[in-house]
Amino acid sequence: MIAPGVGWDCFANWLDLENTGQTHIRQFGYDEVILRVDGLSSTSNNASQIRDAIMSMEATSERPDIVLIGYSKGAPDILEAVVSYPEIRSRIAAVISAAGAIGGSPLANDATQSQLAMLRHWPDANCTEGDGGAIKSLLPSTRKAWLAENPLPHNIPYYSLVTYPQPERISSVLEPSYKKLSRIDARNDSQVLFYDQIIPGSTLLGFVNADHWALAVPIARSHSTIGSMFVDQNNYPREALL
Repeated sequence: MIAPGVGWDCFANWLDLENTGQTHIRQFGYDEVILRVDGLSSTSNNASQIRDAIMSMEATSERPDIVLIGYSKGAPDILEAVVSYPEIRSRIAAVISAAGAIGGSPLANDATQSQLAMLRHWPDANCTEGDGGAIKSLLPSTRKAWLAENPLPHNIPYYSLVTYPQPERISSVLEPSYKKLSRIDARNDSQVLFYDQIIPGSTLLGFVNADHWALAVPIARSHSTIGSMFVDQNNYPREALL
């Protein structure tokens, strides 16, 4: 079960996803579910939605059978769910941060919720205002305070997959945000610093040579012109990684 990042429900229709990841991993006996969470809402709101989605699913075995993968803001959404709702823990085999904004992003310090809400006007957007808490949830001060006050349950294994691209692997449209974050630390994926992607106490799965969007947002596949001009490093083997 994958919890997507900020604004996903605003532009998912525009991406024209073909469920290639789901098709690929079904060959190996797994299924894939993209969790329905509010792209413009807070982590607490989305944690409740994740809880409801898990509780509505029928258990297929007596063993934990769900791997929760959180991409970008989806990672703190998941962590808040496992802390706030003990009833889902027995279903969870593992939690994975994939370019997760575990420690937030300094970019949120200069952003506003009204700017983010412009995504509601994206072509084929299907998102609501939600509770308006997405940006606040991504502030480094918010995330670090939450981590300090909420120890993670010890009976769940945690893993972190970190996007740490070479500079030439960052799409041109993301170069300004990469350079802005580089004033703090050049080891970033254009949206999140590398160490802010790591769940405390987790096992490091690896470093991915891809920028933040390339890991999970297949823009260039369905929009080749935009891909060739602006999102020019978006070609990444996501199915193989999954």
